[in-house]
Amino acid sequence: MKSSPFDRNAQFALLILALAASSVPRLVLGAPAASTEVTAPQVIDAFEGTFGVHPGQRRNHIKGLCAAGEFVGSTDTAALSRSTLFSGKTIPVIARFSLGGGSPEVPDAGPAPRGMALEFHLPGGALQHITMINSPIFAAASPASFRDLLIAAKPDPKTGQPDPEKLKAYAATHPDSMALTELSSHHTPTANYFQTTFFSVHTFKFIDAKGTEHPVRWRFVPRDGTKEMTAAEMKAAPHDFLEKNFIERTLKAPAVWDMIVYVGEPGDPQDNPTLAWPETRKHFTAGTLTITQATPQQKGMACEPINFNPLVMADGIAPTNDPVLLFRSPAYAVSFAKRRSGQ
Repeated sequence: MKSSPFDRNAQFALLILALAASSVPRLVLGAPAASTEVTAPQVIDAFEGTFGVHPGQRRNHIKGLCAAGEFVGSTDTAALSRSTLFSGKTIPVIARFSLGGGSPEVPDAGPAPRGMALEFHLPGGALQHITMINSPIFAAASPASFRDLLIAAKPDPKTGQPDPEKLKAYAATHPDSMALTELSSHHTPTANYFQTTFFSVHTFKFIDAKGTEHPVRWRFVPRDGTKEMTAAEMKAAPHDFLEKNFIERTLKAPAVWDMIVYVGEPGDPQDNPTLAWPETRKHFTAGTLTITQATPQQKGMACEPINFNPLVMADGIAPTNDPVLLFRSPAYAVSFAKRRSGQ
């Protein structure tokens, strides 16, 4: 039986959960990965191989909606970052909320990760991009490992399902996958975008007025609280509800998130997005995001043409040497060029 678009997205998102519940042997930390180098076109090819090609659309987080609002940063954050994001002034924001995966037909109650992408319009015309998902860690520690994950999840043309042996082989040679495997086994999808906490996943650097660098991670915590769906709610949910619910929510009242910044300490991992920091790290509220309007994503809408490249940064915020973070820019560029040319 051939797989539906939902099956393909669900297979990718459920891969982590499946590994946790399968008879895959525990990973040997010394086991080599299947590959060590990968190019941006190869990763985009892997997305297309697993999810198919949808001309003119994003290769990942394809299903989403546009939104707009404002951000007001805390001036106290200036002690760590000289970015004008934290000037205390109102910063206009264009946002996009989305579901992970490369099929536009994925059901909203499926296990695909929720995403929040923000473009801040700073004084003087500068831009700051922030992209997040509703998990504190990522699925892979390197671009090559992530490419291998996509390939392992590719449905077999004969069965419409991923090959179990390929999944086992991926798990046996990629110890970096186990952190998210364990985390995902204890969570279900969130009920709404506005009841979702979004995480930076990567470590970034705040740079203060003296040029001193401070390792940070952040999360956007909803004022409405974080709510995960029950099994019964997942089963009963309509195919599409996230867009409708979010638009209705913003018509009644703004959706609000607090930006909570965690400051790293010596020894905290900065270049491996599969490793979390202790919750005991010093943290504080660095600002507040208020989303006042939301619309379906379609041609001509403000968020539709934006690439949301996480390496678009204004002065005062900088990337670390995280290889996945640094790889996202060229991968996004390949996807962006294809969709803008109608491919």
